[in-house]
Amino acid sequence: MNRRTTIKSLLAFGFLGASGFSIFKWADINKAPDTKFLLSKKGLIADLAETIIPVTDTPGAKDAKVEDYIITMMQKCTDIKNQNLFIDGLADVDSYSNKHYDKSFQACKPTEKTEILKHFEKKAHSFNSLIAKVEGRYLGDPFFTQLKNLTVTGYCTSQVGATKGLVYDYIPGMYNGSMPLAPHQKSWATK
Repeated sequence: MNRRTTIKSLLAFGFLGASGFSIFKWADINKAPDTKFLLSKKGLIADLAETIIPVTDTPGAKDAKVEDYIITMMQKCTDIKNQNLFIDGLADVDSYSNKHYDKSFQACKPTEKTEILKHFEKKAHSFNSLIAKVEGRYLGDPFFTQLKNLTVTGYCTSQVGATKGLVYDYIPGMYNGSMPLAPHQKSWATK
């Protein structure tokens, strides 16, 4: 047996296997997104956003109609990779909740919904920041990262979120970059 030939063959097969997987993954992510699926999952998106920003003494994400913001941003302002990852993530949420709780995400209790989102949050965070940057650049942002960013942005830029969820100063005056907050005070929307 020739050792050099064997090593070259192993490296060649390894490279072909890795490149084949990469091409398959790239083709799957860059397919034409099914944006009508987003409209059919509006209730699921609303429940996911409400789980991230629930109703407390301030309005929740459903009150701010964050689901409409998320759908609009996904349809009109997001690239194909991230659209496909988000759509696949919505399907994954339903399949995960059906597998672990034998019911859809919308039928789950609030504690079960939180556990499901914790699972997807853990799945979204890579242990190596360099690998996460490369994956984000070439494969798109993870589903949960997109969901959380769009939920917080949609809530904080809505009228309900900016006026009732945050402290809104109608005449902001001068900018103070280091504003101390009192205990249990809301964040500032304008300072």
